[in-house]
Amino acid sequence: MIKAFHEIRSYDSDFMVWHSSYQNISFLAHWHKEIELIYVRSGSCRLNITDRTFTAHAGDLAVCESGEIHYSDSYDMKNCLDFIIFDTGIIGPIFQNPRFSHPLVTREQLEAYGLNHILHSLIHTVSRELKEKAPYYQEVVTSSLQTFWALLKRHHPRTESGALPDGKRSRMLNDLQSLLSYIDEHYGDSISLEFAAGSMNFSTSYFSRIFKKLMGINFVTYLNMVRVEGAAYELRHTQRKITDIALSCGFNNIRTFNRVFKEITGCTPSEFLLLPDPDTYKRTYYKRRSAEQEFVKNDSLTVVQNSPAGEPAEL
Repeated sequence: MIKAFHEIRSYDSDFMVWHSSYQNISFLAHWHKEIELIYVRSGSCRLNITDRTFTAHAGDLAVCESGEIHYSDSYDMKNCLDFIIFDTGIIGPIFQNPRFSHPLVTREQLEAYGLNHILHSLIHTVSRELKEKAPYYQEVVTSSLQTFWALLKRHHPRTESGALPDGKRSRMLNDLQSLLSYIDEHYGDSISLEFAAGSMNFSTSYFSRIFKKLMGINFVTYLNMVRVEGAAYELRHTQRKITDIALSCGFNNIRTFNRVFKEITGCTPSEFLLLPDPDTYKRTYYKRRSAEQEFVKNDSLTVVQNSPAGEPAEL
């Protein structure tokens, strides 16, 4: 079973660097250990990285540092985005989580830093080398990433490591990740809003606002999505009765389970069992805003097409 919103990406080898380009996509709230670079080739996208919400436009770069929760709520926008995701070990000792003061590096800033051409070259190099895998491709990709990262650290403003606001952000992020991990393992138990807020030492009202800002959905919806994901997996892979599954996944009664299950998946548990697609349960991660939105085929559960025309782009 996939951990809720903790993305563990598959790589072709133990060389943990990944690149892809997409047209007209959004992505769900998730986090991972790797660094993620999101370059807006054209159009615009709304992004939220930890507690920063902003719109990135053509020529801008967004940087997700290790462990930061991020999502794109761009269902009504057209865009073409390049993604490079890489393990922090690729860039070695120079990584030292830089704590950039803002995750957005605008086109104007890239120009001022002299990094525009270097960034374009990086994207092209990573894409080509990962595809062709010529001799020493890992060394070529590694050196390109190290050069760009070092220059970005040299130029882009950073928050002092001892600054209080950044310390608060780091603690908040760690506490939230701990809460999400707890929900992954204990979603069948009674998990109240008060318990969740208390785990982060927040009042319920403040926790609700922070959770919605960081995750893009409210706490109860998130918890229900995780529970439905677990229930859908059991429906597909066990012979247990629907009532027993509902209770073991944290629902107090079958009526509530049926209602929530249909709200999230679009069908009742009984209808779900008749669906031909064995992986349909994965769709419970996405509370659709429109009937046209779909997951991008053959990719992460977090990547969502904004329209039927939004196929992966070969750029």
